[in-house]
Amino acid sequence: MNLKTSVLGIDFKNPLVLSAGILGVSHSTMIRAFNSGAGSVTTKSISPKAKTGHNNPTIIAYEAGLMNAVGLSNPGVDAFVDEIRKVKEKKIPVILNTIGDSPEEMAEVAKKGELAGVDIIELNPSCPNVIHSKPYASDPELISELIKTVKKEVKIPVIAKLSPNVPDIKIIAKACEKAGADGITAINTVGPGMLIDIMSKKPVLQFKTGGLSGPAIRPVAIRCVYDIYESVKIPIIGVGGVNSGRDAIEMMMAGASLVGIGSAVYYKDFEVFGSIASDMEKWMKENGYKTVKELIGVAHEQ
Repeated sequence: MNLKTSVLGIDFKNPLVLSAGILGVSHSTMIRAFNSGAGSVTTKSISPKAKTGHNNPTIIAYEAGLMNAVGLSNPGVDAFVDEIRKVKEKKIPVILNTIGDSPEEMAEVAKKGELAGVDIIELNPSCPNVIHSKPYASDPELISELIKTVKKEVKIPVIAKLSPNVPDIKIIAKACEKAGADGITAINTVGPGMLIDIMSKKPVLQFKTGGLSGPAIRPVAIRCVYDIYESVKIPIIGVGGVNSGRDAIEMMMAGASLVGIGSAVYYKDFEVFGSIASDMEKWMKENGYKTVKELIGVAHEQ
């Protein structure tokens, strides 16, 4: 029994992906995630130029998960390519999460990432804790323009990370597929939300609001992946509140080909990747599944 799989022509030792976030900020943390059991890694959101992000506090844990308003801080793509190359030296599949203020800026990051050796470009037009100049994540025409612009500049697969904060995510997913997207990541954090410190009588986060992640959003993520799977034929990376092997299997049964792990590292450290992979293997053996591909979308067959 093993969890090997192939998606978009890329081989993965298992379907578990380190999701975009603060852990993808350096080669050391990405390599550590892979060595701890992740099948691939996603970088932190990278922009054309360095971004300072929001002031602290930027992350808080509460009873149902995490809330963050990091603000997409990063060193910029030119400074980050060395980190990418060091990860690729270890033969690790790398997904580059790209941000920018325009399709052209995202295309610039994608092109430099491709030259550095990344395997997949993940467009991020949907972060809920920054102020966007245009609503790319909720407008089919705008996200189509974004995908087409980036696809013209790179030969490697391009996927779009979608927001759950839309009336109908199926419409956005269909627009992505029609525009040429090779896959979908679903979902980005939910929100924005807010928590208030009752002693200081102020919002806890310096930015006031932040995106929600963790166990509380898993049902939303499962529903979004399920809906997207019924709407498009391109593969899906399912992300949102996965903390166990059973959670990962649930995500794949909803339609995900790969499963993103993010906030679970906060709760269980890097070893969570190996733990989830082990639990998946055990469950599959007990229930008669020989490959992870057999899990994809089976909830739609009932």
